Amino acid sequence: MRRPRRPRLPHLPAFPRVRPRLPRTRTGQRRAVQAVMAGCVLALLPSAWMFTVTDDRLRTTADVPRTEVAVVFGAGLWQGEPSPYLAHRLDAAAQLYRSGRIQVVLVTGDNSREDYDEPDAMRAYLTKRGVPDGRIVSDYAGFDTWDSCVRAKKIFGVDEAVLISQGFHIRRAVALCQEAGVTSYGVGVDDVHDTTWYYGGAREVMAAGKALLDAVFEPDPTFLGPQEPGVERALASAKQSAG
Repeated sequence: MRRPRRPRLPHLPAFPRVRPRLPRTRTGQRRAVQAVMAGCVLALLPSAWMFTVTDDRLRTTADVPRTEVAVVFGAGLWQGEPSPYLAHRLDAAAQLYRSGRIQVVLVTGDNSREDYDEPDAMRAYLTKRGVPDGRIVSDYAGFDTWDSCVRAKKIFGVDEAVLISQGFHIRRAVALCQEAGVTSYGVGVDDVHDTTWYYGGAREVMAAGKALLDAVFEPDPTFLGPQEPGVERALASAKQSAG
């Protein structure tokens, strides 16, 4: 018994490979170089803006000015617990509280679904390290840095704050909170320069562009809503305890 013949596929024409052609004239080559240089300058402008506006705003946990409120930005959870990067941010906040440099911690992060709650995990971590529960305020709609900064100002009434994050992110946080109306000092915590650290640093180059657009156009955060008195109440409680 003969095997059935395979149907012949129609012959498809071969398309020539298109290779980029370099300009042949000196004028064309000069224009190509100028275009590449202009693209590089435009790509680096957002980063240059961030470094310029934050140059005198970065501090350490030892020399940051005494400020009523610290803002800790979310950085992911591992099995419901703060990731190592987030834990280092929270450790710095707890250190500032114990040294008397801050009175209240505003934890801001993602709680967009029931099984993922950054602010509550951050609160639990801080209370285990000596920060009273009544001195911690939760922002459950800090979906990105701009949202957290705008909500700190408009929802929680924060006018001045110490911002705590990793070194590769702290300049963007300070720049955006300054633009949102929060007088800010940044504390960049140290971390091992592992793959995640290098990824975060590379990501900041792209994130700087979005940050500049946020600063220019000032979009509303994902959720705004009514003002919340959490920070005001926590500060009043701190003053009563001190008195």
